[in-house]
Parts: sequence; structure tokens; C-alpha cells
Amino acid sequence: QVQLVESGGGLVQAGGSLRLSCAASRIIFSIYTMGWYRQAPGKQRELVAKITSGSITNYVDSMKGRFTISTDNAKNTVYLQMNSLKPEDTAVYYCNADAESPYSGMGYWGKGTLVTVSS
Repeated sequence: QVQLVESGGGLVQAGGSLRLSCAASRIIFSIYTMGWYRQAPGKQRELVAKITSGSITNYVDSMKGRFTISTDNAKNTVYLQMNSLKPEDTAVYYCNADAESPYSGMGYWGKGTLVTVSS
């Protein structure tokens, strides 16, 4: 059974940093795009960053330069390094695995980890 387990969330002051981790089981990173999404209270879930199996990264403009997504294939783990955090970054952060062609259609979500940034 595929599992994505996020960790690393918590309470941090504005300007601080956190590193989120997503441990993936039964996922072959070579055929998945791994991503981080977030959902703030009262808002829709939105993309934060993605990394393809070929290590091509994509960031939402507001996160560029502050957030970095990376993978450790040996550990089957994807990370999100978040620097210069702002109160508006407060949200539940979710890990996502999205199969790439020709396996498109297989997608999985973790249960999320809460990040709270105080002003």
C-alpha cells in the first residue's frame, strides 16, 4: 500500500525556517512527480513546488527564492526547505505523488503537516 507521511511542521516565527519531509513507501521516484501543496484555513489547496523524476523543479512565484524542493532517492524522501517564512505561509502542507506518463492517473496524498508562522 502506498503511503506518504509528512513531518517537520510546527510553530516558527516570521523570518524563520523549517524543513518538511515526506517519506514515501511503495513509490518509485523514477516514475513520479513529487510535489508539495498547502491549504490555508478557508482557502483552496494550492501548489507550492514540484519536482519531476528528472529533477526538474517548478515553484509557485511567491515561493521562488524562499522554498526549495529536493529528493533523496536512496531514502525515498522528498523535502521542502522553507526559509524567510511569513505569516501567510501558515497552512497544512501536503505531500503528493503524481505518476508520469505512461502511468498517468495514479496519484497519492499524505495526510499533511501543519506549519504555523507567527508574526
